[in-house]
Amino acid sequence: MTPFRARFAPLAPVVLIAALGLTACAAPTVPQTSSQGSPADTFVLGISSEPDTLNPVLGYAPDGGSLLFDGLVSRNADLSLKPSLAEKLPEADGNTVTFTLRKDVKFHDGTPLTSEDVVYTYQAVLDGKNNSSIRGDFAAIESVQAPDPATVVFHLKYPYAPILQRATLGIVPKRLLDGQSLESAAFNTHPVGTGPFSFVSWTPGDKLVLKANPSYWGGTPAIKQLVIAYAADDNVRATRMAAGEFDATVLPPKAAARFDGQPDLTVHQVPSADYRGVMFPFGAPVTGDLAIRKAVNLALDRSAMVDTILAGAGDPAFGPIAPGTTWHNPAVTGSAAPDQTQAAQILDQAGWRTGEDGIRAKDGIRASFTLMYPAGDSLRKDLALAVASDAKKIGVDVRLAGLDWDAIEPRMGKDALVMGYGAPFDPDYTNYELFHSAFAGQGFFNPGHYQVPAVDALLEKGRQESDPAVRKQAYDAFQQRVSDDAAWAYLVYLKHVYVVRGQWTGIAPSVEPHEHDTGGLFRNIAEWKPAA
Repeated sequence: MTPFRARFAPLAPVVLIAALGLTACAAPTVPQTSSQGSPADTFVLGISSEPDTLNPVLGYAPDGGSLLFDGLVSRNADLSLKPSLAEKLPEADGNTVTFTLRKDVKFHDGTPLTSEDVVYTYQAVLDGKNNSSIRGDFAAIESVQAPDPATVVFHLKYPYAPILQRATLGIVPKRLLDGQSLESAAFNTHPVGTGPFSFVSWTPGDKLVLKANPSYWGGTPAIKQLVIAYAADDNVRATRMAAGEFDATVLPPKAAARFDGQPDLTVHQVPSADYRGVMFPFGAPVTGDLAIRKAVNLALDRSAMVDTILAGAGDPAFGPIAPGTTWHNPAVTGSAAPDQTQAAQILDQAGWRTGEDGIRAKDGIRASFTLMYPAGDSLRKDLALAVASDAKKIGVDVRLAGLDWDAIEPRMGKDALVMGYGAPFDPDYTNYELFHSAFAGQGFFNPGHYQVPAVDALLEKGRQESDPAVRKQAYDAFQQRVSDDAAWAYLVYLKHVYVVRGQWTGIAPSVEPHEHDTGGLFRNIAEWKPAA
């Protein structure tokens, strides 16, 4: 994942992936599962990304991936929406959307949910003083009102098609946050929600402990204690899974292969809209050159990346919207095999000449740039190595730098980065912040400073139009322009791979977004039950 810091930006996209200061031989710091003789009702998840807040207002799990909070709506496995805190899905009436709340819902501390809590949550996101990383997602909201304790009315600035999709945002209790500085609120590390699990403890860099909510409106989970253990390093997670410390984890395909066919373990390959790609900084002298970006794109052997690095668990990527989805532009594609001849021609025509060392140069500038990747992410490291190898064949020198996220963030304006994004929901998701000029340089939002007025206009049109056909045209044109500009070198779309110990009913795979730790296969873990 790209860091999880409450979601993108300064940070906040998300997060900073925190390394777990443990080695494979270290004593486990989480309760062991029944296979090791510990309580049978404790389930331990090993995941890669740790949030730096548990407050939905500040960007925690805004797309319905939290087990602590509920939104007004949630998603079925087929990605269709269903009511959650709302009694039913509302019908939008022009620029007005009205929700009626489910009766008798209580927060974990026993206080009742009311419409005032919903109003406070959305107003807090929109309040500029709160520095919410997800504010841009809700820019279409003019105001939110509570005419009575069970009714919430959203007034929109324009007919915003994804408004119901955005209503997965977790609702917080107004009485615990109103009047406080949200950035320093105790709630951020000791949250109170309405979800199927309630908070027990959080040890940063180690684990988050939750317990089943016995009063949950959707029914008490069969898993009584859930431990979410953080281990940023893929190999550490694989080792701890093999040692029996984890009951489930998410791994890159190659790391998960060791678990295929093992008794009492199931490997799940889940389709996703999650891509990996090279983000190019437009202000740098080499990556700012369109010829370099186009040539690198052509030189990449995406087929080999899928076959070797992903062990077949994925597909070549050529753009930010996944093939096979409603909003994908089929004209935005390419060859999974490299075309080094055409790449070399583009560089020759642009004046990049090959030197004695095999590396091209133009006007005294070598065709050389740094490509960063998060050091604990073996998948991104392997992809970065492949990019460097392919680029060298056309005379472009790619220097690799494996760093932690704190070191990566301040360098994104001048150094390229292997990034991950993508969502199977509405195309407004992610793309607006990643490519609109208004977000240029805002942390993990548009870190390459891609600023094209025509793209801004297309993104705004897609966001503000209600007619699906008009929106489709806008997003098709957006994808084509990003491709023409070679804004990124898209590499692969992933299948997310999970390893689960034991036999469970209720597991319901779904096409997943980039951010998928507790929002992926585990999004409905409250509904899992041990198989008889």
